[in-house]
Amino acid sequence: MNPTLVLVHGAFANSFSFAPLQAELALRGLRSLAVDLPGHGFAATFPVEYQAPQDLAGLATAPGAIKGVTLADNAAHVIGVLERVREHGPVVLVGHSRGGVTVTAVANARPDLVDRLVYVSAWAPVDLDVGDYYAEPEMASFDPAAVAGAAAANPADVGLLRCNFRTADPDVLAGLKAAFLADGTDDEFRTFLNSFQPDENLDVGTSDDRAQAATWGTLPRTFVRLTHDASMPLAMQDRMIREGDALTPDNPYDVRDLSSSHLGWLVHPAPAADLLAEVASR
Repeated sequence: MNPTLVLVHGAFANSFSFAPLQAELALRGLRSLAVDLPGHGFAATFPVEYQAPQDLAGLATAPGAIKGVTLADNAAHVIGVLERVREHGPVVLVGHSRGGVTVTAVANARPDLVDRLVYVSAWAPVDLDVGDYYAEPEMASFDPAAVAGAAAANPADVGLLRCNFRTADPDVLAGLKAAFLADGTDDEFRTFLNSFQPDENLDVGTSDDRAQAATWGTLPRTFVRLTHDASMPLAMQDRMIREGDALTPDNPYDVRDLSSSHLGWLVHPAPAADLLAEVASR
């Protein structure tokens, strides 16, 4: 029976990000389902202050629906999806970027719902909480200023992360492009940026949400390295792999490479679809 690939997006993204990839998967005869985590997709908040002409002062204080959403909420939502999808056959659970944190929490809680995990340049924390990895040597090449320039609100004031992806500041746009889609054209970059939503939740879990050997560690898993990723450097991707392999040495990652930036594999998805089709066939 053919598996269903369940796709979990990263920060500020949504199911729309996966549309080109899903088209390529369908052309290969593969069934897929892209999840919108709580507060994402059509449940996102786009404050009127975000529209043109922008009111940046108002944007800094406008409420957002994603405030208070937790990693536990994300995991519960995906588990509910998997319980339904599982009725139709095997499940390959794919997480990109911050979506890896949700995928890990789901696998810790309900490994019975998943046949294979796939991390695409995604967080799969074992030794540290996600936020603590940013101070580690493997993140030294990441320039936080490239992303910080888009910040549109103080998280302490609004209870969420908010970015102004509709900025016209050339320096901010250049920094974001270098971090996320350096291998794309300016038009491709702006198109993808306009699929982002301004708000993201704050909670990325605690030590209890790190990968657990007794549950997560029992599942076959693949890590897809994005070899030109500037926002999650290859050194950090390799650390995620090493930590997972050390946790369950008898069940190591199946490691694959894609020549891509953080978002390039979604803009030009044919190679990723070929790779996922091969992984799913296993």
